[in-house]
Amino acid sequence: MSRVFVIAEAGVNHNGSPDLALALVEAAARAGADAVKFQTFRAEAVISRSAPKAQYQMRTTGATESQLEMVRKLELSRDAHRMLADRCKTLGIEFMSTPFDMDSARFLADDLGVRILKIPSGEVTNGPLLLGIARLGKPSILSTGMSTLEEVALALGVLAYGYLGESAPPGEAAFHNALTSERGRAILADKVTLLHCTTEYPAPYDQVNLRAMDTIAAAFGLPVGLSDHTVGTAIAIAAAARGAVAIEKHVTLDRSLPGPDHLASIEPDELAAMVAAIRQVEQALGSPLKQPVQAELANRIIARRSLVAAVPVRMGDAWTEASLACKRPGSGLSPMRYWELLGKPAERDYLTDEPVLPE
Repeated sequence: MSRVFVIAEAGVNHNGSPDLALALVEAAARAGADAVKFQTFRAEAVISRSAPKAQYQMRTTGATESQLEMVRKLELSRDAHRMLADRCKTLGIEFMSTPFDMDSARFLADDLGVRILKIPSGEVTNGPLLLGIARLGKPSILSTGMSTLEEVALALGVLAYGYLGESAPPGEAAFHNALTSERGRAILADKVTLLHCTTEYPAPYDQVNLRAMDTIAAAFGLPVGLSDHTVGTAIAIAAAARGAVAIEKHVTLDRSLPGPDHLASIEPDELAAMVAAIRQVEQALGSPLKQPVQAELANRIIARRSLVAAVPVRMGDAWTEASLACKRPGSGLSPMRYWELLGKPAERDYLTDEPVLPE
């Protein structure tokens, strides 16, 4: 199995503070994550004044302010983005961010030169944004929370159309043609990773449905990972064991901080433990072949048994259930030949526990 790409989702857990965002970068790097991801947006370009908060947002931030007011306080300036990207380079961790509008996407791709653009679950049906991001030519990771397979297919069609630089008028027919064409499938395989996701914070364990990762992979033939919103790290580790190519997990410096996502996040020590466990899973998955591995070879003789004389046996005596036993070590005749020897004469004298020699 190839290395699982672990994304520490800092998101908006900086609460609008560049210093807190910088501390999240440093915590993610210490924990061994491959990337730390933020969110890049202009609140007014994404959220209308009438947009309500989600229930989990009202639980964590109250119901008096609007979603727009809440999110406006969570913006990071362009200069803060540059500072964070530079710090990531210094620490050897990849800087990522999710753009929620095309101006932000162009800033990330063209100004900061990010390698991968993350598309969140809420934008699966945002055709214009999907098309604009694909036309930037960067690889993308698409979260699929709240989506049906049909909605994911349509989103992939838009991405394929954009990546291919198609000139036909955009629309469902053109997107379908792009998705089902040989060129479209090839470019999606080269550019797109899908993440299974349950869009609730925290997500209930019984609604995660990790087996849907297999369904998504079979439907689209693309690499699949998990964006995990559950409490703790067990589900992320289980996803790695099921073959996830990428794991995204929200991280905070302190779950008790105010803000919409802190409560459903893990803290730095938990992130470090999760990364370590995922690396152990990578090693443990190993080969699909079922055969003795190097570490076992010396133990086979110790743990297995051989046929031995249960009592003293004289040459010519017939082997019986009373005179033939199976005991360690396993350096002699296999006990699988037990029934073959019953009733046959011993070819020489044997002492108790002496290995039976092959005929």
